[in-house]
Amino acid sequence: MSSLPLPNNFVDVLIIGAGPAGLMCANALAHAGVKVRIVDQKVMGWLSVSSAKVHALIGQHSTTLVQKEGYAHADTAQLTRHQAGIESLFHDSMATKGLVVQRPVVPTSIELSDVASDLENPNAYPVKIPQTPSAKSCTPSAHSWVRKAFDIVMDGDQTDSIWGVVDIVPETDFPDLRSWSFVHSHSGTLMNIPREGDMVRFYIQLPDDTDFVNRATRRVDMAKASPARIMECAAKILRPFRVKQVGEPEWWTVYIIGQRVAKSYSVRDRVFIAGDACHTHSPKAGQGMNASMNDTHNLGMAPPQSLPSFLILIMANHDGGVRRWKLAYVLRGWAGMSLLKTYESERLKYAQDLINFDKKWSKLFRDKPQTEGNADGVSHEEFLGMLATSNGFMSGIGIHYEPSVIVDPRHQSCASKVVVGERMIPHDFIGAANAVPVNIHDMLPSDTRFKILVFTGDIGVEGTMSRVCALAERMDAPAGFLKRFGKGAYRDMFDVLCICATKQDKMDFTGKRPELFRSHWSKVLLDDKDMFGRGGGGYEAYGIDAAEGAIVVVRPDGFVGTVAPFEHLDDITRYFAMFLLDCSSVSEGPRKLVCKL
Repeated sequence: MSSLPLPNNFVDVLIIGAGPAGLMCANALAHAGVKVRIVDQKVMGWLSVSSAKVHALIGQHSTTLVQKEGYAHADTAQLTRHQAGIESLFHDSMATKGLVVQRPVVPTSIELSDVASDLENPNAYPVKIPQTPSAKSCTPSAHSWVRKAFDIVMDGDQTDSIWGVVDIVPETDFPDLRSWSFVHSHSGTLMNIPREGDMVRFYIQLPDDTDFVNRATRRVDMAKASPARIMECAAKILRPFRVKQVGEPEWWTVYIIGQRVAKSYSVRDRVFIAGDACHTHSPKAGQGMNASMNDTHNLGMAPPQSLPSFLILIMANHDGGVRRWKLAYVLRGWAGMSLLKTYESERLKYAQDLINFDKKWSKLFRDKPQTEGNADGVSHEEFLGMLATSNGFMSGIGIHYEPSVIVDPRHQSCASKVVVGERMIPHDFIGAANAVPVNIHDMLPSDTRFKILVFTGDIGVEGTMSRVCALAERMDAPAGFLKRFGKGAYRDMFDVLCICATKQDKMDFTGKRPELFRSHWSKVLLDDKDMFGRGGGGYEAYGIDAAEGAIVVVRPDGFVGTVAPFEHLDDITRYFAMFLLDCSSVSEGPRKLVCKL
């Protein structure tokens, strides 16, 4: 089939690559009213705690995702869902807004102006991308195309580790088939992941001397590989248990692990790469799709209103993504372009940590078990210890962002256990109005708003209420951050919650309290237990002195941006002033589109 150029088009955001993260970003922006287009060259995973939480907060926590009730607590459970299942959620949701992936479409070149006035002018057109429909199946992948277009190199190495992956319905007497499990034997290592129905996914370490790899080119020769040969290796690893394949596998592959990180994640704050375009690593800890979807959660999350636009987004074909709330703030005109620089500073550091973790993780899998004849091998205790210490990183909950314009830990001591730069710690409180337990995470939906958590202390103690009223008055003043940013409509940008140390039987919910701290009955929580003993101990868990109180600022992506005591409220205003635009400087009119296709 011949390729013909597509007609000129103008969009707010172009996404190249329709993997889970690309779809996640496209879906969020489409529901926000952004003119978005998503293309992919093809004709037609794992889900960690943090990714499951993100899906729940953006409204994708449905029976399609969780196909049975009674699973473990959302903050500790490990859900497994294959990639096609994740993608189907977004395809269905996008369709309600009339957005579909355009296939097969291949970008042929990209033009990005290097003129500063064009890049800074919202009425200019600094990005142009010619595209053609194509029936070719051998075109370069999206992530390699983008990197080559901008000469972005990948730092790192290709390892000697060779792995096979099969999705099958096995016949076996292995007792832990329906649990995420590892087998580390003298014949190699196998990881088992239960899938839907009776299916499982096996990650299988292949022998170093396998002929699956061309030793001269260090590339996999798929003509010599087969599911049957991969399963022969699995059978050796699982002995004395037996295992054999039933029917044809749903999917299989062989790969050599590469551990690389891109030197740059963005080009002039107009073009962004993500996912496989930024980092490659082993998939054994489920970091690929999870890391990429949580990347997407960072930049493109957008509120449901019409947005001005002056940005193009490029993602990897497989997974990829960028932090969504930052994109939304810049598109709306709430923040300057400088906010987008934090995407690279945060996610590049995370990718480097991810690769360092992956090196340790892969070595653990590759090394032989410890025995009397192999004292230097990996002991069972080492294996379990690695799993235990890495759970936070593997799940995404333990990610830590370094100090920046959006991470300010100067007053960390006032909430010593709420680590600035990490996700807000989950904890159960009870509603002041109904005594029903609620997890603080359920009060932090991904609606692009900063959550201002005011830990008032015990308002029944003499003097505390006067301090709280004075704080509310300062927050609501014209010079306070609530009125200073976001065109003055602070509820579009900020959501204020009040968490009191007062016990439920001492709380007068109808008493005199600042309206700012009770905009809705659900916005007032108590650090107390319900009748079944759920809740309580929140101030202690967060390292907050109930006699002093504290203010915790949670970013739209669920990470803690800063904390401060009452008397340092001005530092919170300064925090927001580092990246948000004052009301007086925000343009009222929509900007012209600048992405020309």
